[in-house]
Amino acid sequence: MEVQITRTKLIKPSAPTPPHLRILKLSPVDQIQYSIKPAALLYYSADGSTGAEEVERRINRLETSLSETLTRFYPLSGRYIEDGNWIDCNDEGVEYFVAKVKGCRLTEVLSRRDEIMDQLSHLAGGGFTSPVLSIQINMFDCGGLVIGIRVSHHLFDGFSAACFITSWATASRNGGIDDHEVISPTFDLTSFLPENGLRLPKMKPRPPLMGTDNGVTKRIVFDGAKISALRAISHDPSFPRKPSRVEVVTALIWRAHMGVSLAKHGRLRTSLAAHSMDVRTRIVPPLPPSSCGNLVSRATARFVAAASGAGNTEVPELKDLVGLLIGSMTKCKETAVTREDVFPTLLRTRNELHEAVEKGEVDVFMFTSWCNFPAYKIDFGWGKPVWVSRIHSGYEAATFLDTEGGDGIEAWLSFNNQGMPLFLQDKGILAFTSQEAL
Repeated sequence: MEVQITRTKLIKPSAPTPPHLRILKLSPVDQIQYSIKPAALLYYSADGSTGAEEVERRINRLETSLSETLTRFYPLSGRYIEDGNWIDCNDEGVEYFVAKVKGCRLTEVLSRRDEIMDQLSHLAGGGFTSPVLSIQINMFDCGGLVIGIRVSHHLFDGFSAACFITSWATASRNGGIDDHEVISPTFDLTSFLPENGLRLPKMKPRPPLMGTDNGVTKRIVFDGAKISALRAISHDPSFPRKPSRVEVVTALIWRAHMGVSLAKHGRLRTSLAAHSMDVRTRIVPPLPPSSCGNLVSRATARFVAAASGAGNTEVPELKDLVGLLIGSMTKCKETAVTREDVFPTLLRTRNELHEAVEKGEVDVFMFTSWCNFPAYKIDFGWGKPVWVSRIHSGYEAATFLDTEGGDGIEAWLSFNNQGMPLFLQDKGILAFTSQEAL
């Protein structure tokens, strides 16, 4: 698969950003995010009408609707000023690439995912460049399209990115932003969530990222039937509720990680499973609808290993880990947070994890779920995507995405080369998944 960039430009908002919105101060939580641009890829199949002229028309429609959407999502066309921790909303523009994909059809990409996964980053565009948002439109000779989107984590979390992408798609599909379906976002979290005068927790330094040279990413798939079976064997009458599909998949992966750690260290270590959780619905009083920024806490389940003896050489039962996850995630979902406590709470949960990493005697496994995001409903005017994917990431984490049918989970796992083979041979992983290599 050869990806050839044919067009590069900066897409500016169709109307200038008002002067009073020129400076967007980042919140304390925005400021401490990693300087990364997570990527999402949306794959659209060709149809019978997708000739060269139609493809070009679609490219033009994407460009025009993006420019219009940026008038509402104006910080995306600005530049991140690291020294001052703010976004200069100068309308300099979104980084925009158009590329031709040669050597294969989109159907081949979809049928050979296990063979070409290492090439998906070529479809994402932008990398670690300075623009806040980078987009790449990839045209296949067959008429298929892949839209690659990267956005800076300093400005957006997953909820915010989903708001932008769905708004852009709606503007493209409906012919403009003058539509009640297009979201009107708000960005200035610091005007709603108090910061001044609070004793914020001291920010711990970030632990180093894994580094792409030392890591590998694998995609393993849990179909709906396997997840149903996993939920059945993972439930216990003592639980306050039935476990969710995200909780049982997390528990299975967490347990397999524990097995890798046990093999490495010769003993079971205390370990944490930390899931990113949106706090928007928990804030009292509520924020304006579609508040964008980083509003993510961590629901952290802790397994404490025995100091010695048999309990120190055997991984726990799956039900035990599911129970811990239900407890931590239920508490996180149901605990209200006042506006005054939002920033201190988010910074505290972040610092607790980093302190555990620094001590070195505790294993920390990070999880993020994109499940239930409307990814497979994103229609730019020519149908819904046939696949939504990520790419290899340079930091240790597991990210969950829905399968196309909505009842399964694709788990994208990134961690070090040495541990991955042993992880994939875990009996639970083998029993409940299919595996595809990146």
